[in-house]
Amino acid sequence: MAWLAGSGRSDAVAFLSRVVRLDPGAVARLRPGGEGAVTLWSRLPWGVLVSRALPATVPGDRTFSARDLLASVDGELPASRDTDWHWSLPAGAGEVVERIPAADVARIGEAAERTVRAAAAEGIGGRPVGSRMLRDALLDHVPITVTTEGDMRVPISQRLVQAVVRMGFTAGAPGDLVDVRILGPWTALACAYGSAWHRGDGSRLIG
Repeated sequence: MAWLAGSGRSDAVAFLSRVVRLDPGAVARLRPGGEGAVTLWSRLPWGVLVSRALPATVPGDRTFSARDLLASVDGELPASRDTDWHWSLPAGAGEVVERIPAADVARIGEAAERTVRAAAAEGIGGRPVGSRMLRDALLDHVPITVTTEGDMRVPISQRLVQAVVRMGFTAGAPGDLVDVRILGPWTALACAYGSAWHRGDGSRLIG
């Protein structure tokens, strides 16, 4: 018997296909989130957790090869790999501190990708730059900072932006918004088709 309800198949395929494309050896975790619902989690190579809710029934909190889970969407769950999950998860949905137009998030992510491609091809100031250095510089850049009502500044790094863009989480309709959420040391971008979470050092900027 298939573990997925019919309406969740395309969502699971979209999520897992992108995860496997970014990391062929990735694992994916199915965590029950209420009657007839689970949250599908995975970790991207640059240290960001991504998640998507699905209509499904699973026997407890289980981890699998993302590639094997993708192959099983029309059938039974594959062999579990619970010992391969090594990361904590946020303990809740967090607090929404800002809403950003999804089009702005997508534009920032796409502009960063164009910049990296140009720098890789042409160098910076006429000097060649290694792909690893370019990637690290991209991911550590903070293109968005939001300020809460308590004057706390929350930096949104390209790690999160690239996660939601490359996972296809942002919707394309005009007026769609992305929620910025915080929960302890975690910062998230919650989009129409999934969420991305990154755990920092727990510090925030005040004033």
